[in-house]
Amino acid sequence: MKIEEKLTAAVVSGLKALYGQDVPAKDVQLQKTKKEFEGHLTLVVFPFLRMSRKGPEQTAQEIGAYLVANEPAVAAFNVIKGFLNLTVAPAAWIELLDDIHAQELYGLTPATPQSPLVMIEYSSPNTNKPLHLGHVRNNLLGNALAKIIAANGNKVVKTNIVNDRGIHICKSMLAWLKYGNGETPESSGKKGDHLIGDYYVAFDKHYKAEVAELMEKGMTKEEAEAESPLMKEAREMLVKWEAGDPEVRALWKKMNDWVYAGFDETYKMMGVSFDKIYYESETYLEGKKKVLEGLDKGLFYRKEDGSVWADLTGEGLDHKLLLRSDGTSVYMTQDIGTAEQRFADYPIDKMIYVVGNEQNYHFQVLSILLDRLGFEWGKSLVHFSYGMVELPEGKMKSREGTVVDADDLMAEMIATARETSGDLGKLDGLTPEEAEDIARIVGLGALKYFILKVDARKNMTFNPKESIDFNGNTGPFIQYTYARIRSVLRKAQEAGIQLPERLPEGISLSTKEEGLVQMLADFAAVVRQAGTDYSPSVIANYCYDLVKEYNQFYHDFSILREENEAVRLFRLVLSAEVAKIVKLGMGLLGIEVPERM
Repeated sequence: MKIEEKLTAAVVSGLKALYGQDVPAKDVQLQKTKKEFEGHLTLVVFPFLRMSRKGPEQTAQEIGAYLVANEPAVAAFNVIKGFLNLTVAPAAWIELLDDIHAQELYGLTPATPQSPLVMIEYSSPNTNKPLHLGHVRNNLLGNALAKIIAANGNKVVKTNIVNDRGIHICKSMLAWLKYGNGETPESSGKKGDHLIGDYYVAFDKHYKAEVAELMEKGMTKEEAEAESPLMKEAREMLVKWEAGDPEVRALWKKMNDWVYAGFDETYKMMGVSFDKIYYESETYLEGKKKVLEGLDKGLFYRKEDGSVWADLTGEGLDHKLLLRSDGTSVYMTQDIGTAEQRFADYPIDKMIYVVGNEQNYHFQVLSILLDRLGFEWGKSLVHFSYGMVELPEGKMKSREGTVVDADDLMAEMIATARETSGDLGKLDGLTPEEAEDIARIVGLGALKYFILKVDARKNMTFNPKESIDFNGNTGPFIQYTYARIRSVLRKAQEAGIQLPERLPEGISLSTKEEGLVQMLADFAAVVRQAGTDYSPSVIANYCYDLVKEYNQFYHDFSILREENEAVRLFRLVLSAEVAKIVKLGMGLLGIEVPERM
C-alpha cells in the first residue's frame, strides 16, 4: 500500500476517534511538504475545524499526536499554522521500495476484456510528398499518447487516415507524366515518397512560370491562375480519377505504392506503427452517402445551386458546406465517411484525433455533425490539438521544397549523435555495430525527447544542436544516466552481489534517499495524470527530474564501496528501481535506453 493511502486511512481513523466523525478519504488532502519545512507529507487541517471546534494549530497538534501513537509509518510531526507536516518513518520507505521492486511494471495498469476501447488517429500524410518535421511531431505525440492511454488500463487501436486523393495528388502525377521520363525509385535510387515529392515541387515551379508568363501578357493574377493550362490539366485528371478512368487509376496506384513503401521505411525508423490504415479514396463516397442520408432526415439542407449544408447557428457557429454544387465532397464529408467505417470496424468508446491546432474549428464542427448523425462517441470525441513545430530558421513550405524531410532529419540526428558520443568517448571499447546502434538510440532519443518534453499545445522551435547535449533536460542526459546505473548493477553482479527480494529492516536513510523513493512512488500518479490530461510532456519532465535527483545522489553517496552491507543493498535496489522506472517512462514516450554507453 502506498504511504499516502496508509496515512489517509490513519487520518480517517483519527478523526473518528478524536471527534466522532466519519470523513470520506477524498476529503483528506495530503501534499508533499514544501522544501523549506521539515517533513515529507503535509495534511491540510482547515476542513476539520468545524468538527474539532478548535483552532487550526490545536487541531493539527491533536491529529499529529494521534498519528504518531497509532500509525507506525509516522515517525514525527510539526505544526505550521493550519498545516500538519508529517515525517515518514524509515521502515515505511523501505517497505515502499520493496513494493516497487516487486512490481515489474510498477505504475502501469493492464487492460482487461471490460476496458474501454480508445481509438487514436495520427499521422494523416498526403501521398504527394514525404513526411516532414510537422509529421514527426504528430507521429511522436500520437504514438506516445497511445502508449500512455494503454498504460492507464484502456484497450487502444492506432489508426492512420491517408490523404490519397484530390487535386494535390493529381499535380504530382501530371508532373511525373510530363517531366519524369519514366523515372522510378529503382532507377533514381530515391525513396518513393521523396521521388513523388520532387514532382510536386516541379509542378509548382512550372505552374508559377506559366502564371508569370500569362501576367506578362496582361492578365491579372487571378485570371492567369484560372487560365494556366497545367492547372486545367490537373483538374481534368481529377475529374477522370473521380470517374474511375482506368489509365489514371493505374498511374495513381503505381505512384501511391511507391510512396507507401517510402512511408513504411520512415515509420519503422521512427518506431511508429498502426493497427489499421484507412484511405480517403475509400471513405469519401461513404461520407457522401451519410450526408445524403442526413439530408433525407432533415438534418441538413440543400441550396439552390445543389450544394448541401449544415446549419450550426443553434450551436453558436455558422453554416458549414458538406457537398459542393457539383456533388464532390469536402474534408468534413471524408471525416464523416471515415468515422462511419471505423464505427463499423470497432466498438469505439472514445475517439482521439491527433491533429494540429489550425484544425480546432474543423473538429468542433465534426463533433456536432457526428453527434447529429447518431455516433455515440461524436459528442465526446477528443481533438488532441498541438502547436506547430518550426526550425530556428523559420517556417517550412512543401510546395517550394523548403521542408525538412523526416528521413533527412533522423539521419542528421543519428550522425550528430555519432559524432558527439565519439568526441565524449562514450563509444570507446564498443564494436562498430554496437557504436552504430547507440548512435541511433541516442540520435532518435534526442529528437523524440526534445519534441515530447514540450507541452503539446504550444508552438515550438526544434533545435537539433540543443537536443543532443549530455547535460540538461535532454534525451541523451537521461539515456546516459540509465546506462551509468546499468554499469553499476553489472559490476555488482560481477562481484557476486544478488539483489534481495526484500530489504533488511533497520536501515537509516538520508533525506536524499527518502526523496528518491518518494519520487519513484510518484510514477504511478504521473502516468495517471499524463493519461487524464493527454500530456506526454508530464512523463518526459518527470523522467528528467528523477534522473537529476539520482545524479546528485550518485555524486554524494558511495554505492559499491559502501561498507555497511544493508545500506549497500538498499542503494543498489534504489538504483535498479530508478533505472526500471526511467526505462518504463521513456518507453511510454517511444524512446529506447541503451544498456551501455
